Amino acid sequence: MTNEFFFDADGELLIVAQHNKLRFRTEFGVIDIEPGEICVIPRGVIFKVEPIDGPARAYVCENYGGAFTLPNRGPIGANCLANPRDFLTPVAAYEDKEQTSSLFVKWGGELYRTEIARSPLDVVAWHGNYAPYKYDLRRFAPVGAILFDHPDPSIFTVMTSPSETPGTANVDFVIFPERWSVAENTFRPPWYHRNIMSEFMGLVYGVYDARPEGFLPGGISLHNCMLPHGPDASAFQHASSAELAPVKLEGSLAFMFETRFPQRITQFAAEHEARQDDYAEVWRGLRKHFNPERRGAKQLVG
Repeated sequence: MTNEFFFDADGELLIVAQHNKLRFRTEFGVIDIEPGEICVIPRGVIFKVEPIDGPARAYVCENYGGAFTLPNRGPIGANCLANPRDFLTPVAAYEDKEQTSSLFVKWGGELYRTEIARSPLDVVAWHGNYAPYKYDLRRFAPVGAILFDHPDPSIFTVMTSPSETPGTANVDFVIFPERWSVAENTFRPPWYHRNIMSEFMGLVYGVYDARPEGFLPGGISLHNCMLPHGPDASAFQHASSAELAPVKLEGSLAFMFETRFPQRITQFAAEHEARQDDYAEVWRGLRKHFNPERRGAKQLVG
């Protein structure tokens, strides 16, 4: 984007760096991010993007609802999860370039372009709290079960765009970072479930514990609302037979855009050669292990 600029009038943009570094030149200043960091560009803010160290790749979430904010931490209190002090806004910077440029605008789901005579990043100073910002996901302080049971993944929510319905969000940004797993008498990977939220998963780097085979960095999975899913067969076998000693999950960073709205894939994605047509096969090896004679099992009486 040498002489090209863009702003989104429909929603704010959450960018998750996945491969190599990105530089965002905005009306408010310059933000650099690398894999493990995110950038949020508020609705209407003009910017351009530049790769820093070669071809780059990132995940992007366009949020049409309320602006991202930190979740209510309730009994957790003032500390842990994502802390406000770790969100960084840029120092004011400007471009004074008298050269023909293209300004692209997304408005009402359509893309428009106009030619302008100069760089639109000619704002010398800014004031207030409506500004782009970045966050290092490695600053996230996870909390979890330290005795038994598997907490809901919402415990790993970095930011949320809340809805008017308690218990559901327009979109939650959830991460699965490095952490200790210590719970006993507990199936540690994500349980098998279906719910009202649609789950768009991505992997920044490393191996995702619920999908150790075939889910590569830069890949995605989408499980829409009410669609049952969970760990693949190999992850189930490993988690069910491993000794439940403390284990540290290292060298991995996965994330999830979780929304109450059903998602549709584009024709481009549906026809792409990288799509995994046999995805459902990852569960084929699962077997029934229910035994009513085991301790703790109870028969349901009609």
